[in-house]
Amino acid sequence: MPAHPTVPSPVPSPAPPPSAFPFAALPAAAPFRPGRTLHLAAAIGGGRLPQDDTDHRELAALAERGGLDFVTLELPEPGPGERAGLLDAVGRLARVAAATGRIGLVPAVFAAGAAPFDVAEAVADLEWASRGRAGWMLAVPAAPRRGPRARAGLRPERAEALWRAAADTAAAVRRACGAPAGPRPPQAAPVTVLDATEPAAHAVAARHADLAFVRAVRPEDAGRIRAQVQRLAEEAGRDPRRLLVLADLAVDLGGAEIGPEPGAEIALTSDPAGRVRFRGGPVDLAELIADWQRQGAVDGFHVRPVEPLRDLERFVNGTAALLQHRGLFRSFHPGATLREHLGLHRPVG
Repeated sequence: MPAHPTVPSPVPSPAPPPSAFPFAALPAAAPFRPGRTLHLAAAIGGGRLPQDDTDHRELAALAERGGLDFVTLELPEPGPGERAGLLDAVGRLARVAAATGRIGLVPAVFAAGAAPFDVAEAVADLEWASRGRAGWMLAVPAAPRRGPRARAGLRPERAEALWRAAADTAAAVRRACGAPAGPRPPQAAPVTVLDATEPAAHAVAARHADLAFVRAVRPEDAGRIRAQVQRLAEEAGRDPRRLLVLADLAVDLGGAEIGPEPGAEIALTSDPAGRVRFRGGPVDLAELIADWQRQGAVDGFHVRPVEPLRDLERFVNGTAALLQHRGLFRSFHPGATLREHLGLHRPVG
């Protein structure tokens, strides 16, 4: 395989298309401060989202026009004993890479069924194809639906043994990334993403993740998990500033705006499966994100559109555009690689 191509100098991404939402009449927020960068990302696969490569490319290009940091692609979990499909999300995003130029690409990998070196090689290939825009999400198998939580209709938490195995996999992938096969030279380990909502996941994220997702209905709950994970990272000898925490939520932007009404509350809800959901309009969601940002609860948001094309378009041209107008979110990609988008390319110190 040829050597990794030279990454071009950063240039601003095209501005998002004009929105139909009347943002100019809204009051501006405090100026954007470089030290409090807001990160935004979106899922383009999984659940009710499309499974076609053409749709994936269209959604990723839309997210890129809005300046989002990255997109994730999660495919259904393979059945017991199935190896096929473990790395399908990586291959699909490699094809998306050719249709995009700036946005980060993060496939989910059920690494428990794949050899760490195979995962490292696949992600390294995506890193090469995308010119440094790749990451990977360590997907942990779902817990069996039994026990008191399952009988109560709640999502069972995964056993600590599963998280220990996940930690071993993450460490092995990082080691393997240091010496990929073929003529490609060693490179920095890819950005590692992990859902750190469950208590047993905190230590794994603290040691191995660059970016952690949390599912929380209230900002104080998200902030508590963020503080815990970053404290554990510091105890493990890491700079806690190198571990970003993003709130993870499903968004249904088909509802009417409720935020402008005096006293109206913009709230999230949860379901028995552990998913956090927002239902409302793009302006409402922007207000919620801005509020959590002001409280320092998280470093950003990862959204999962309920209706892919409708909700992602409204998130990009509505929510993200409003946050840009108010100076809370940048209007272009700051670099050419995912680590540059996330501010993780700078030396620790």
